[in-house]
Amino acid sequence: MRDWIIRYTFFFMGLMLFGLGNALAFKVKYLGLHPWEVLNVAFWQKFGFTVGTWSVVTGLFLVGVAWFMHSKYINIGTFLNALLIGPFMDFFLWLDILPDKTGSWLDYVYLIIAILIGGIAGGMYVAGGIGAGPRDGFMLSISDRTKLSISKARIMVESVALAIGWLMGGPVFVVTFFYTLIFSPIFQFTLKFFVNLREKLTDSPARQEVKA
Repeated sequence: MRDWIIRYTFFFMGLMLFGLGNALAFKVKYLGLHPWEVLNVAFWQKFGFTVGTWSVVTGLFLVGVAWFMHSKYINIGTFLNALLIGPFMDFFLWLDILPDKTGSWLDYVYLIIAILIGGIAGGMYVAGGIGAGPRDGFMLSISDRTKLSISKARIMVESVALAIGWLMGGPVFVVTFFYTLIFSPIFQFTLKFFVNLREKLTDSPARQEVKA
């Protein structure tokens, strides 16, 4: 029971923080966003609703495709990820407590903070071992189907998402192309930290359940 509580606490706290990071990045979106967020913002600009709504729509679409291709990467955590990060993002934007863009160097500070929050959040929710996110599940399914390496499959999938978002007028700028370079090391470090923390809190090994 204790292990279950800690795992789901990590998972839901991570999803909430991920929504916060996305919301802060959205405030300075003119500097560039992660490829998937470029696509979600492009849908929002083109069709309305909210960015969080489009995050849910694209997430569930990817879950459906991944389920059809290779259902082993889809579980309850994948659905929860797809359904909750977008609403968390919309909630923080609705609160209107985040700083607006200034058009100065401060915007870069805000974006770096947003990436830091996202990296910490990613490490936290993955360390819970509840399941991969919809985009990761989709990427892993593509890797299995095409026999490409995971890194090549990620580059291919995110490049397609970025291209579609850019063609639809999404916010692509210099930071977009450095996002993964900044995010990935933070994610890897925090994942290791939270896996170790979970093992200490539960007195049981967590590494076998965690797939980065």
